[in-house]
Amino acid sequence: MNIAPVAYRYARSLMELAKERGQLDATHEDMALVARTCFGNRDLMNMLKSPVVNADKKDKVLDLVFAGNIGEMTAKFLSIMVRKNREAMLPEVAQAFAELYRTHQNITICEVRSAAPLTEESRLQVKALVEKKYPGQSITLSEKVDTDLIGGVVIRVGDEQYDGSVSRQLNDLRRKFSENPYVPAI
Repeated sequence: MNIAPVAYRYARSLMELAKERGQLDATHEDMALVARTCFGNRDLMNMLKSPVVNADKKDKVLDLVFAGNIGEMTAKFLSIMVRKNREAMLPEVAQAFAELYRTHQNITICEVRSAAPLTEESRLQVKALVEKKYPGQSITLSEKVDTDLIGGVVIRVGDEQYDGSVSRQLNDLRRKFSENPYVPAI
């Protein structure tokens, strides 16, 4: 998902406030809950985006949805978002906050797609490979099984990707054979 720059501004201001008050980890958990709730509830998202529902009702709904589950600072932040007519951006702000938090904590997400579930040995190999490339970073693996790969693995960290899948190798061979310079004599 492409996150708007304004979402980063709101997330950055919340992060600075959370660091200042020593509530960074708690706020991170709160914003993760906000993101999961928003993305998991289509009706909530439609209500937040609706121009028909007034801001007071949106604020009350958010209070009811998150009552007792998020901290006071995060609840006030959500109210500010509603007051500024930015409530539709809550999921984006939550995602931006998660990215800023990972950067602050030196956490790197490594997405691994494989044709079959990874073994523990494979996980350790991937993690060691990424740790060598990104020293000082804490590596978190995000695994996904993709049978279209046929075999092998695709590792993605940020904008870098290593594609060691069988499907990629077959496509490379297909391309190479299509460039065959042989022309039969007529």
